[in-house]
Amino acid sequence: MSESSKRTSTAATLGLVSVTAVWGSTFFLIKDLVGRMAVADFLAVRFLIAALSMAVLFHRSLFRLSRREWWQGVALGTVYGIAQLLQTSGLEHTSASISGFVTGMYVVFTPLLGTVLLRQRLPPVTWIAVLLAVGGLALLALHGFGIGYGVWLTLASAALYGLHIVGLGAWSRPGSAFALSTVQMLVIAATCLLATLPSGPSLPPDTSAWAAVIYMALVAGAGAMLVQTWAQAHLSPTRAAIVMTLEPVFAAGFAVSFGHDALTWRMLVGGALVLAAMYLVELAPRSHAVKAEGLHHDV
Repeated sequence: MSESSKRTSTAATLGLVSVTAVWGSTFFLIKDLVGRMAVADFLAVRFLIAALSMAVLFHRSLFRLSRREWWQGVALGTVYGIAQLLQTSGLEHTSASISGFVTGMYVVFTPLLGTVLLRQRLPPVTWIAVLLAVGGLALLALHGFGIGYGVWLTLASAALYGLHIVGLGAWSRPGSAFALSTVQMLVIAATCLLATLPSGPSLPPDTSAWAAVIYMALVAGAGAMLVQTWAQAHLSPTRAAIVMTLEPVFAAGFAVSFGHDALTWRMLVGGALVLAAMYLVELAPRSHAVKAEGLHHDV
């Protein structure tokens, strides 16, 4: 790997870390909002604002996408939009801690789906990293586990997030990342708007709700999608998935800093396990790349 590639890979990893930090900051906001707004209404308004802002910024680049890239964006956006509806609906019917753990199961689904759909060969250290990440997520977020309606909805969303990560890793290209993000966001908004039919979306009830929705639309929605799509053009899907398991670490940090949660040994040990998983997955692609290069020479 050249120095330039290493720098780009590091930048992509840091970009995904920033995305997970933003996502971690939204848990307590969403929990509050879905108590005052219907899930589909909240998501429709959020993603409509995000889609319109991205369309204004990147409308010219949309015309440079091929028909194939448009269909890829539509497929990715549909998967992500349905996942958002399922995850947020699940959060209505279960606690935030269980929701966080089950959502984090995309770190398991991603390599499994990548192996099945893309026939990827994963080095053993990747599976060790997955186990560490799942263990860390369990310590961070699991406080009793009952298989209820909300858990099944959230588990289904985690599988779709894993599918989205695999698809994004396969289809995202550095030159078209922002345009592909915009197509995805337009389709996500359309998917969520369809879920509000026949009455259509209701608007946020007050100023604080509007502020939260706008933050999640522009920062956690449009901004995060742009960074994620660009970053995944430079990282493998499994590596990206494990980096994104930092989300519950940040969620715990925000809960302690701005909420009413106390700092516990579970947070400290769970966070350490997730960081250890990140360290392992950073090393795995290098040894895997060497092996892959040897296989190519043998063919």
